[in-house]
Amino acid sequence: MELQNKNVFITGSARGIGLAVAHKFASVGANIVLNGLREISDQVLAEFAGYPGKVVAISGDVSQSEDAKRMTEEAIAALGSVDVLVNNAGITRDKLMLKMTEEDFEQVLKVNLTGTFNMTQSVLKPMTKARQGAIINLSSVVGLTGNIGQANYSASKAGLIGFSKSVAREVAARNIRVNCIAPGFIESDMTDVLPEKIKEASLAQIPMKRFGSPEEVADVAIFLASQEYLTGQVITIDGGFTMQ
Repeated sequence: MELQNKNVFITGSARGIGLAVAHKFASVGANIVLNGLREISDQVLAEFAGYPGKVVAISGDVSQSEDAKRMTEEAIAALGSVDVLVNNAGITRDKLMLKMTEEDFEQVLKVNLTGTFNMTQSVLKPMTKARQGAIINLSSVVGLTGNIGQANYSASKAGLIGFSKSVAREVAARNIRVNCIAPGFIESDMTDVLPEKIKEASLAQIPMKRFGSPEEVADVAIFLASQEYLTGQVITIDGGFTMQ
């Protein structure tokens, strides 16, 4: 898929990996829908002033199906279509299993997994009609390996992999591709505040001996959106952490 002038909706794109993905698509001439639970700040919007394409800000809660439908309708009204959907919005509520509440578990699944279902379902009808599209779901290496204190998060990210493969099979004949990115330890606001001992222990498990950047994850998103014969795959970007 040629990405110039394509319309790309990135959920959870006010910061972090989502924002880096938005910048990367904007840099190749795509039109961007920035999204967050709250209104996108003027400061974030100003970062996109120098790109050739359009930028639209649409706020809402992906975990609510009516919000997902509304946001998709607003995006199509503003840009004409959604050609690429990047399901990046997600939360964590980390606790050991014995201390995790039902609310902790269900809230993470509601945003990370049901939110992806809501947004995917909302774009599939217009994509099917257009007979083209790409959906990229942000999973995680913990969806492949599990992680202490993240039974809820790992379950949601593992669920995304099964979800993506199933939907990929359903829509492949309509020229719609569905793939997953599974990032490893990526530099972010959350990782910046971790104690040095935890950072050192994490680095020791990564063969490349460094953390990844949001921009490197964004490069994978561009690749997956561009490749027209690639679907149902999980691309890990983790410095070799899950290498077999």
